[in-house]
Parts: sequence; C-alpha cells; structure tokens
Amino acid sequence: MKLENLPKSKETKSVKRVGRGPGSGMGKTSTRGENGQKSRSGASIPAWFQGGQSPLYRKLPKRGFNNKRFRCEFACINLSDLSKFFKDGDVVTPEILKERGIIKNSLCGIKILANGELDKKLTIKAHRFSSKAVSKIEEAGGKAEVI
Repeated sequence: MKLENLPKSKETKSVKRVGRGPGSGMGKTSTRGENGQKSRSGASIPAWFQGGQSPLYRKLPKRGFNNKRFRCEFACINLSDLSKFFKDGDVVTPEILKERGIIKNSLCGIKILANGELDKKLTIKAHRFSSKAVSKIEEAGGKAEVI
C-alpha cells in the first residue's frame, strides 16, 4: 500500500463551493431551495420558533416554587398617624391599633415608619421599626419596644 492509494479522510475533504454555475450541481439557488425565509441572506431562525403560532412553552402552565404564599408582609404605620390618634403618655400596641381601626389586619406584624413628626411621648410596641423612626421616638421622649 502506498501513500497515494490511501482513502480520503474527512480532514482532506474539499469544501462545498456553492453558487459556481449549473455544472457544479450547486449553482443558481446555492442549495437553499426556491423561495422562503431560509433562502434569503441573513436568515437565522431560533430553534424554538414555531412558525408564528403560540409557542409550547407559553401554552403550558407555570409550575414550581413561588414565594407569594409564604412571604411575610407588615402593616406599615407612620409616626404622623400615631400623633393624630394617641395622647401624650399612651402605650401603643397592635391590639389597640386594631381596636381603634387604624389598621385593618396586622398581617405578619406591624412596622413603624418615620414619615411625619412625633411630638408626643409614646411607648410604642411593634414588630419592626425603621432606624429613623426609633431615633424620632426617642427624641420625643418615648420608647420603641420590639415585640
């Protein structure tokens, strides 16, 4: 067996030359067919494209974990609301807030926010406080107690 008699391997296979006349068998349309999107230049259709119909991944229902059911939301109250509804020296608890109709439901708890001014000395018992709210409450002479 001689070197020139060896069968051609894939590495030495000649490149397909398209659009080089009718004699090559790959002229005119350059092996792209007659008409349509794929015969045009620059046509690259994503593998998941289904011809314009509603794709399968949108027809199937969503499944898996969703945190909406388990997330914990707090009823937020501003300091301005507390200064409207309470007198100087009062104790503010979630039960009192619910009784007076300031909050409808306490959800996971109550959070006090620092919006507005507090000019009364209040002892506020809540589940969470913003850092500015704590400083404003203590400036007015009150206490912020975490439940």
